[in-house]
Amino acid sequence: MTPNEFRRLALSFPQTEERAHMHHPDFRVAGKIFATMGFPDKTRAMVKVTPVEQQMLVQSEPAVFSPVKGAWGRQGCTSVLLKAASKESLRGALAAAWELHASSKLREPLTSGAPVMKLSEKSGKTSTHVARTARKEGRRGKTTH
Repeated sequence: MTPNEFRRLALSFPQTEERAHMHHPDFRVAGKIFATMGFPDKTRAMVKVTPVEQQMLVQSEPAVFSPVKGAWGRQGCTSVLLKAASKESLRGALAAAWELHASSKLREPLTSGAPVMKLSEKSGKTSTHVARTARKEGRRGKTTH
């Protein structure tokens, strides 16, 4: 995965716009940042998911995903090593991040009957499965910190 491929994937989600934050590109939906790239260096990107989704991403592909250091990481900000990421796993992570930050009205067309992408061949779990399972578990208080 290259930075340009990451950019194209992030911008493929409805009503996503690219801006800059702290001197590196970010991607927003409804004015909220759901992903960035180029921090701490050009080999990395970041997706903002729930802590439970972050845990599932890190467990399924530890060579690709890792928590950002500090409080941001504890809140779900997840670093992505671009060269190790496949298009499918990154699309799943971006979809989870986009869904978390988009309005329910905006999310509906994306999640109703849309094909889902696999996070990894090893886990066989889909991005929609991971995102929905994580959110359900989070609502039930089953998160681990």
